[in-house]
Amino acid sequence: MRNKRHSNREYDYESLRDEREYGFYWYSGLWNILRPILIGAGALLVVFGLLSSAYTAIDNAFLSPVNPDDPTEIAFTVESGNSLTRVSKNLEAQGLIKNSSVFKYYCDFAGLGQKIQAGDYMITRAMNIFEIADLLTTGDGHPITMDITIIPGYTIENVAAYLKEMGVFTDESEFLELCRTGEGVTDYYFLQDALQNGHVEDRKYLLEGYLAPNTYEIYTNATPLDIVKKLLDQTDFVFNSEWQDRAYELGMSMDDVLSLASMIEKEAKKGDFAKVSAVFHNRLKSNMRLQSDVTIHYVTTERRMSLRASDLAIDSPYNTYKYSGLPVGPICNPSPEAIHAALYPDESYIAEKFLYFCSKDPDTGELYFSRTLEEHEQAQKIYAPLWQAYDEERGL
Repeated sequence: MRNKRHSNREYDYESLRDEREYGFYWYSGLWNILRPILIGAGALLVVFGLLSSAYTAIDNAFLSPVNPDDPTEIAFTVESGNSLTRVSKNLEAQGLIKNSSVFKYYCDFAGLGQKIQAGDYMITRAMNIFEIADLLTTGDGHPITMDITIIPGYTIENVAAYLKEMGVFTDESEFLELCRTGEGVTDYYFLQDALQNGHVEDRKYLLEGYLAPNTYEIYTNATPLDIVKKLLDQTDFVFNSEWQDRAYELGMSMDDVLSLASMIEKEAKKGDFAKVSAVFHNRLKSNMRLQSDVTIHYVTTERRMSLRASDLAIDSPYNTYKYSGLPVGPICNPSPEAIHAALYPDESYIAEKFLYFCSKDPDTGELYFSRTLEEHEQAQKIYAPLWQAYDEERGL
């Protein structure tokens, strides 16, 4: 019996030793390492769960589609000049988003506030705010406005062709007729002055010279009358009181100034505007015919550098070779710079009585100025071959 008890004590001791070395006590070390990791992971899961729940709540309340099962397209318009706040409120008013403030804050945060494009869009209530914002900022809607640019030196017919090419209208006849007669816009004071100057019936277009060159934003459904009024308003703005006073000082009407400016625009580059103006002013003071080739070009619609005898003989009130003084009206729509030059000619060229100029290089527009007819004729002999070559290259 003693031996048996002794045997059991030895077994218990060995078992305990084995357990400590290979059993529970060995795993306890690993547990001490894993425990903080598991606690941290659990905490992250809890935080993630809370954030996920919060996002889901926010998404459901503000970000998600108003009705994910409604694919019906709804017309939505962003008008030109609409602020982001107005666009957001309009979206909410039409039931396309859940909260206008959230949409606005998202667009501001994402830098999209200034990128929303005017236009007509089709939006569904199955779109979330991210999809709607993307649609409105890519400009995929049909625009309700567009930009047009009237280039200095464009004639009425150039403007009409350009507007047709831009798709503003498909038939330019209404626009041209309006520019010819001025019907509907003759209440502008400067057009009243032009009408009172007489010989209106001899003008190709009453509004030639009055369609101020600039870049304009117009509605895509603008009528010819809408466009003409917009351009005339700019002319009214450009030809300010200072210029009106200066014209009066020179004894010129606004129509006279625009006629002279239109010739300057066609004859020279900006750097020579004031010099060309001085030549024309000197010739007018000397009762000399202006003899400007560009007035012939306006009649023939050809830009020949070497005018033919038949060109010079054209019986037209625009022909400054045949008739004294300014042409019957402007020959293009001049820039503000050309108008300024017409009003403020180069004083040194005025004083030195320059009376002539001719082209040195048709491609660059460089001019040669002369005081006397002899100087001018000598310059013509030198540069005439360049003019002829220019015309031949263009089949003129």
